[in-house]
Amino acid sequence: MDEETLAQEPIAEPAPRARTLGPLRMIWREAMKYPGRMVAACVALLVTSASTLAIPAGFKLIIDKGFAQGADVDALGRWFQYLLLIVVVLAIGTACRFYFVSWLGERVVADIRLRVQANLLRLPPSFFESNSPKEISSRMTSDTAVIEQVVGTTVSVALRNVITAVGGLAYLFFLAPKLTAILMVGIPLVVGPIVFFGRRVRNVSRSSQDRVAGIGVIVAEVLGAMKIVQAFGQETREMARFGERVEATFQTALRRISLRAVMTAIVIFLVFGGITMLVWEGALGVASGAISGGTIFAIVITAGLVAGAAGALSEVYGDLLRGAGAAGRLNELLREEPDIAPPVRPTALPVPPRGQIAFQNVVFRYPSRPEVLALNDFSLTVEPGETVAIVGPSGAGKSTLFLLAQRFYDPHGGTVRIDGVLLTSADPAEIRARSALVPQDATLFAASARDNLRYGNWSASDEDIWEAARTANAEGFLRDLPEGLDTFLGEDGARLSGGQRQRIAIARAVLRKAPILLLDEATSALDAESERLVQEALDRLMKERTTLVIAHRLATIRAADRIIVMDGGRIVEQGTHASLSAADGLYARLAKLQFEGIVA
Repeated sequence: MDEETLAQEPIAEPAPRARTLGPLRMIWREAMKYPGRMVAACVALLVTSASTLAIPAGFKLIIDKGFAQGADVDALGRWFQYLLLIVVVLAIGTACRFYFVSWLGERVVADIRLRVQANLLRLPPSFFESNSPKEISSRMTSDTAVIEQVVGTTVSVALRNVITAVGGLAYLFFLAPKLTAILMVGIPLVVGPIVFFGRRVRNVSRSSQDRVAGIGVIVAEVLGAMKIVQAFGQETREMARFGERVEATFQTALRRISLRAVMTAIVIFLVFGGITMLVWEGALGVASGAISGGTIFAIVITAGLVAGAAGALSEVYGDLLRGAGAAGRLNELLREEPDIAPPVRPTALPVPPRGQIAFQNVVFRYPSRPEVLALNDFSLTVEPGETVAIVGPSGAGKSTLFLLAQRFYDPHGGTVRIDGVLLTSADPAEIRARSALVPQDATLFAASARDNLRYGNWSASDEDIWEAARTANAEGFLRDLPEGLDTFLGEDGARLSGGQRQRIAIARAVLRKAPILLLDEATSALDAESERLVQEALDRLMKERTTLVIAHRLATIRAADRIIVMDGGRIVEQGTHASLSAADGLYARLAKLQFEGIVA
């Protein structure tokens, strides 16, 4: 694409900050798709928490009965065997809990990634004009990593500590109801700081995630343009720009860490302070003979478990808030609905296809540039088998025609039809199956030559691929590749020359076997020899197909059935090369500049 290719920009509006743990409901819904694993994880959690709380009870029995006056060695051993059995159950339960919870974490993250990617593939190019693909890819990695931690670790820790705290308090009530009731009065003093600092931690966490995503964007951008960076000697500047982002991310993370540190210190002080008072009162009870030594020992251990659980919950809450922020960001992508969608009852395109394209009084503005008319009352009908070349200055609206013909956008006024069917009433997938695109810059994937070639028709056999390669003048260099069609072509086909990449794009279009061919300046960036080979391949490809050609090199379109000259979103001239050259209009001026070598 040329003038209509719009610059990618970061997401314009920051995603709304999560004010509650509500966004975690999305994670819960995903986890509930696996009820068996959820039940197994919950049972393991209950077993491990119960086993943990049984340890103080075991020590109480050992002290009160095993060490009681007159108790024999066999009785003491029996109580220690019971305690050892509890430890074995705790070990097995912990292993099961880790397995099932970790499995759920990995599975939920995988499902969310699949759902987000599936929804992104439904969205039209207009969405990615205002939403940077690099930022979205960062969300898919960093945010899902946070969710994986939440499901695989944080939620498990939170639930285990909740069960331990509740069970521990119940046991403390059983052991010393009056003392425990006094302890319960102080719970609001613990909850208050968690709520107060939690809100601030949540907001700072969201800002921290955004900044981390920004780092990923810069890394991808700079590494992808390393030749330009080094060619212009901008390594120092790029390092400074990256350093600024890293420092900003560090400062944001530092605020989050500081808030969590203060919150943790206050909570632990209140919890352990309360427990210290409880144990103090219990010790006085032992001194007066009101309670046994085993009871005070059990109170100390259980109180320690409750305190540890409460302290862990204060830390876990911050992680849950981070998970809520990440889930909210991903949920935004899941809720995006495509502007271009198949109608409820799509109109079928005629079979066999004819290949006619008709633009009638089309008016169109790009969503990101609503003040500019890309097409203004544009009308053009291309008959089956006809080759129509489209020329004009940059910004004339040439590439917009291709986008509308493939229904990546809908016009704001007028109609676009293929074989007489209104595109807005047809299924976009069926519309796009009728055309094959050869872009100006051949887009190849980091995959084998075979996979790049059959992208136009994934069911194509090797015989079909070689036939297409011969048509595209690509057979020679493909056979010379180290591993033939199985050769990995590198990132964006980096192991091939520009002409070779373009011929693979042509072979891909051949395999598409579509009645409409869209050529977007397919030879503009090639040397003379590569251009000759590519042009020969294009000439073979264009036979018996309806072809729209965007061209800046006018020499490549002299044989077109018709040449359309565009300016300002309108057709200002049309005819053959000879008639337009003689008309002394815009085409004649462009031709004079190219063919006579006059410098503007």
